[in-house]
Amino acid sequence: MIEVRDLRVSYGGRPVAEVPELDVAAGESVAIVGESGSGKSTTLLSLLGLTEHAEVSGQVKVCGVDVMTASQKALRELRGARAALVMQSPQAALSPATRLGTLMRRALRLHGRDDPERAMAEAVEAVLLDPAILRRYPHEVSGGQAQRFAIALAIALGAEVILADEPTSALDVTVQAEVVGVLRRLRAERGLALLLVSHDLALVSTIADRVLVMKDGAVVESGPAARVLAEPSHPYTRELLEALP
Repeated sequence: MIEVRDLRVSYGGRPVAEVPELDVAAGESVAIVGESGSGKSTTLLSLLGLTEHAEVSGQVKVCGVDVMTASQKALRELRGARAALVMQSPQAALSPATRLGTLMRRALRLHGRDDPERAMAEAVEAVLLDPAILRRYPHEVSGGQAQRFAIALAIALGAEVILADEPTSALDVTVQAEVVGVLRRLRAERGLALLLVSHDLALVSTIADRVLVMKDGAVVESGPAARVLAEPSHPYTRELLEALP
């Protein structure tokens, strides 16, 4: 579902993210970890052609679409409908003057989805939210509810790939577990491909099949999550693990 080769993202000639290889299959979960400023989010945004003003080179395919050569029309059809981006703070991306149901209905119609009301109800229930939440405004829901609403929107649109940027960083431990549980269940039931960006290694250990470790824009280690987190080969990975409380 995601194929990356020799990705390089630079600003003003200065590289900020370099990923030699990254693959995510249907039903698979891959995590990119590292400290702030390591290039994780830039890598994620580049997969959908959202790194504005950046120089990007390499090969990037998402759901079979060549992101590097695709037209803006093709990218609009890819974003949301097939590959959805779940941001770190979804409430900041939602219009405060518009009810959640109106926002979801508008997105479904823009992507030509039939029977939006049924799709909305099924998607909201799939992430364990009460359908009544669709009548609320963004400021009337909690951070965890907003995060699950963002995931529900991706499901309603029929996304095959979810790109999640720090989806639990602003949530308490109980709500974090709820969001992770939803992602894990959807991956198993629907065969979603999940690419997760996080600095929370405890979270990564519960959901990721494979891990890429980034430092200063470069991948310093990658492999099965069980091996990387239990027997890291790179000093930086060991430093990250030793920093855990």
